[in-house]
Amino acid sequence: MTKEVFLSLKGLQMEIGEDVQSLETITPADYYERNGNHYVIYEEMIEGFTDITKNKIKFNDSILEVSKKGLINVHMVFEENKKNMTSYMTPYGNILIGIDTESVFVEEKENQIRVEVDYALEANYQHLADCRIEMELRPREEGISLG
Repeated sequence: MTKEVFLSLKGLQMEIGEDVQSLETITPADYYERNGNHYVIYEEMIEGFTDITKNKIKFNDSILEVSKKGLINVHMVFEENKKNMTSYMTPYGNILIGIDTESVFVEEKENQIRVEVDYALEANYQHLADCRIEMELRPREEGISLG
């Protein structure tokens, strides 16, 4: 996999009695692999704010870590068959979130890496939703034909 990639991130939330909510982002990112771990680094801007949030995703076959620094600050750990708690700091205040990860799936091909994570999301010790992250990396020179 090349250093310059397109990152497709899709988040799905399945709330009881409600429709599935989906959010997808496609952004340029930098990728590298070191000591058996994969790393993805990218920046994001949040509508209505001028500050940039720097994101780092680290993953392997059993764990995915997402670190955000800037307007939003959080270190989320998605570890297979484990529950992790963290403080999600936003411009509007802090939220204690729990991430109870069921599975982490990584598939590597020559010019594509796919990651799927299934987890339950809690806020302030209350179950919010069952969620899924779908992430895909492809070399930038191939264009944005993700999916």
